[in-house]
Amino acid sequence: MKKNIAITPPMGWNSWDCYGASVTEDIVRKNADYMAKNLKDFGWEYVVVDIQWSEPTADSHQYHPFTELNMDEYSRLIPAPNRFPSSADGKGFKPLADYVHGLGLKFGIHIMRGIPRQAVHNNTKLLGTDKTARQIADLDSICHWNTDMYGVDPEKEGAKEYYESIFKLYASWDVDFIKIDDIANHYPKKEVEMVKNALDSCGRDMVLSLSPGPAKLEEAEHLKQFANMWRITDDFWDQWKPLYEMFERAEKWCIHSGPGHWPDADMLPLGALRLDYPDNNQTQFTEDEQYTMMTLWAIMRSPMIMGGDMVYNDDFTLSLMTNKGILEMLKKARNSRPVFRKKIDGREIVLWTAFRDGGGKYMAVFNLSDEAATFSIDLSETEIDERDLTELWSNKVWEVNGDYIEISLNPHGALGFICK
Repeated sequence: MKKNIAITPPMGWNSWDCYGASVTEDIVRKNADYMAKNLKDFGWEYVVVDIQWSEPTADSHQYHPFTELNMDEYSRLIPAPNRFPSSADGKGFKPLADYVHGLGLKFGIHIMRGIPRQAVHNNTKLLGTDKTARQIADLDSICHWNTDMYGVDPEKEGAKEYYESIFKLYASWDVDFIKIDDIANHYPKKEVEMVKNALDSCGRDMVLSLSPGPAKLEEAEHLKQFANMWRITDDFWDQWKPLYEMFERAEKWCIHSGPGHWPDADMLPLGALRLDYPDNNQTQFTEDEQYTMMTLWAIMRSPMIMGGDMVYNDDFTLSLMTNKGILEMLKKARNSRPVFRKKIDGREIVLWTAFRDGGGKYMAVFNLSDEAATFSIDLSETEIDERDLTELWSNKVWEVNGDYIEISLNPHGALGFICK
């Protein structure tokens, strides 16, 4: 039975888009401070350390092949103290988690599926069993983009104990969110089930997020049973083409959103990104494209995980993350669905609607064309009977002329409405 977590789509920050593999404790603390001061009251709560936190030499978005990782005697990766000083002397992420919790927030980490290759090569011990790392590894199961891990063979004795041991370690650190990588797209079911069972038995509630996508639509029911969120796309970055393509993914996956299980359109590449590339470190999305992304994520009910370094947020980025109407739509939309995607006067227009928990409805309108669009929407076509429409980004009451509203949208722009 699912635990009472992720009842609404999780909201938070992840270090990957801005720092890749190289984030440090100081950066994490500063982003947690920013979230607590500026965003906590709007529902943002998870602070997540992404990949390679056990690697002392990580310095960019690039991985170091077959690098040495920090690991304990039981084949479990632990934080690199040179990057996370509070983890020294066996403390792990507990002090950093305590700091985040002290701000009223929640703490998360990224992990890779499987067992460290260096544990297998050194044939190190496993906690809770007399089996060793080499005896549970699946040497044919290798991540094609990261060399750190072998897969674990769920059929082998000791595999269950290994996964239980790492989740007990994370529970001892008071982790609230686990992003497990190299698992959602090819989806090894038995290993997914082993991961979920280990989490459920560790004694601490944690959100379980599966990456990278695209997840398989035919596995939707299994995903809903064994994960809280799962990626429906590969890494999503600040380019129009993948945002345009997200509309098709959203249409296919939106019926599977619900309390405790959320199709994940990936992180929001807003603000300061790729900070190891100093000449290209601001989002390449136009302001209209950012409105479109936030509006689509909200009405389809994707988790919202900020990818940029929040400390460098400008006023516009902060305004996107603190729009009460859009964030309420994320939490209160029900039965979200696309009503149409069609050409109007040569412009590609998309319209979504959703019921609002507590009464009323939501509507979102998007211009996917490269040119501005002005057009009318027949509200009878949308099944919206209400005539009190407020646009969420501007907070302006919208004029209804009979059954019609007039819409003007910039290229790649969007509007969101609450209808009462």
